[in-house]
Formats: sequence, C-alpha cells, structure tokens
Amino acid sequence: MPQSREAVVVGIGRTDFSRNSGRTTLVMAQAAARAALDDAGLATRDVDGLATFQVGDSSNAPDVGHALGLDEGIRYSLNIAGGGDEASFVVAEAMRAVANGVCDVCIVYRSLNSRSGKRFGRMDGASYIGGSQQFPAPHGYVVPPQWFAMAARRHMHEYGTAREDLGAAAINNRRHAEKNPHAIMRSPLTIEQYLAARPICEPFHLYDCALEADGAVALVITTMERARDLKQKPIRILGHEAYRNGSNLIADSSTDFTRMYSAKVGPRLWDSTGLKPRDMDFACLYDCFTYTLLCTTEDYGFCEKGEGGDFYRSGRGTYGGDVVINPHGGLLSEAYIHGLNHHYEAALQLRGDAGERQVKDAKLALVSAGGLVSGSALVFAA
Repeated sequence: MPQSREAVVVGIGRTDFSRNSGRTTLVMAQAAARAALDDAGLATRDVDGLATFQVGDSSNAPDVGHALGLDEGIRYSLNIAGGGDEASFVVAEAMRAVANGVCDVCIVYRSLNSRSGKRFGRMDGASYIGGSQQFPAPHGYVVPPQWFAMAARRHMHEYGTAREDLGAAAINNRRHAEKNPHAIMRSPLTIEQYLAARPICEPFHLYDCALEADGAVALVITTMERARDLKQKPIRILGHEAYRNGSNLIADSSTDFTRMYSAKVGPRLWDSTGLKPRDMDFACLYDCFTYTLLCTTEDYGFCEKGEGGDFYRSGRGTYGGDVVINPHGGLLSEAYIHGLNHHYEAALQLRGDAGERQVKDAKLALVSAGGLVSGSALVFAA
C-alpha cells in the first residue's frame, strides 16, 4: 500500500521513573498513554491503534486498549516480542501504519517494572531457553551483562580501550542527568567513583550498567493534517533503518565483536536520508551498557573506531561539543525504560520543551535502539 500521508509524533507521556513503582505494568501503561493524549490534545475516543514491544513483564496492546475503554474502536494492534532492539522499530512501524491509513491515531508505549519486577540482569529459578540461546545457556552465558561484556573485552583487545574510556561515557551521561528532574540518578559521578564501584561482569562495574527502573512511556502518532489542529509542534521522521540477525542479541555469532548493529544501520540511514552525523544537533543512543554507548558512537560516525573514550573525555559529546549525546542522561542515569524514553526525550528536545537541558536550536536528532547484532535507528526532525 503506497504512503499517502505523513505521520508525525504529536504527544508524549510518561509516569514517574522509580526503583519500586508499586503499580502494575497495565496501570502504568494506560497512565502514560492518557498523559500523551492529554499532551497532544486528543481524547481516548480518538485512538484506533496501539503498538508496543515486550519481554519480561509488560502489558499487551489489547489489554491496554481495554483499560483505555477502546474495545469498540481499535483498527490496528501491534505486539512485538523483543527487547531494546525493538524500540525505534516499533515507533517506525506505527508511523507507517498511520501513513498508510491503517489507523489514524496510534499510541506507542512501553511499560515495565524492570527493577521491582522482572530484572533483565539476573536469571532466577528454573530456566526454559530455546532458539539460539539454548547453546550458550549450559555454560551460564544467559544474561545481557555477560553478552555485552564479552564484546567490550574484544574492543579493549583490538583498540586498547580501558575502563577509563567506558567511564568517560558514563560520566558524560550523568552530567546531563544532573539537569533532568525525571532522572533517578542525578548526583555527580567522578572517575574515581566509577573505577571504585563494585564489579558486575568484567569489565563492567556498577556504573557501566543501565539503571533498572520501573515506569512507562508513551508516544501519540497521527497525520500531519490532523496535527495542525492539535496542541504541540509535530515531530517528523526523516528516515528509519533496521538490521536483523537470527542470533538475536547473543554476541558469540558475531564476526566482529567491536562493531554492533549500528555499523550496518548507520551507513544505510545516512545514505537514505542524505544526512551525516555532523548534521545531528543531538543523539539519543541506546546505552544499556557503557560499551553500547561507546561502540555505537563510533559506528554511527561521530568519531573514528577506537576513539570513543577520547570523544567523551574531550567534551565532544556534550553541550558546546560536536553533538549532545543523551541530554536526558540515557538508560545509564535517567532510567531503563527499554529505550522508549530516548524517543520521549528526542520529541521533547525538538519541541524546545526540555528546560534547563534544552539543546539550543535543536532541529535534527538521531535516535537508536539495539542489542549487539540487531537494532534500528531513526532520524527525527522538528
């Protein structure tokens, strides 16, 4: 079906981010959705599409639709099984659905209790593991910190990367989070504190790992025509690219541990949009671990391979530098809401509503989401 209209983001909503929400994922999902609709100036009766991605504890689209009172009105429902590599993909899919007339108003959301509920960094109780993950599982190679730590070690071997380089990325995020009232971790982080933190999975220590949190985020997408009568400046999507690998997240099938999905997605995205890394005013890069942030900064072309540590240490990834990376503090310091909070921040910045952390004259943003060998990215524009 050919696209006949432009889809835009017109509303954003979120719950508080915490370490113990005391609420179900269903309650948080509908709360974030209602907040996003109110932000846009739309009512629940206007909604005819819902899209989400989920792994661990979550709430699927039909249940959220029921909680919103949409039992009679849904034309489009998308539930993607997957982790953070799906965040940008599900946003792009919802925008395609609106652009192609499958639905008129679609809510994209992610709700999870990743601290008080199902934690991604640990494996408890009996495990039933299938697919490609069944082969490394007998060796205890089962959780994300292990997968990404292996890749980080290879980067260290190939490029001489040190823990101080990973720490530079973590500190850059924390400095930005200090100005974000929604961030869970806002206290300053020094390199001494970073290096002294307890180990998790070498070379990762505490501040190398995303901040497990409870919360929900929602975006509202509709047509540009309808957006003209709504409350907020519409946010456009200039391009989207994805890369899929059957091995899912696991790094042991990668041919090059020092490059992630972004080494495939980045060049395709710049080629399809005619843009370059230097054109971005800011970037919200998926940062489940410091290595993820360091590696994708290189892969997307913000610096050369092996120069990620120097990039952050020299101030090229902050205000006054080449590009502002994760102005909200990212998953490492704001909260781990599986990457959809990156899309919230991008829309907020492009509307000029980010307050003290506002990126001056922000017009273009790269937003990414991905694991080691699968992921996607998009370019948002004001």
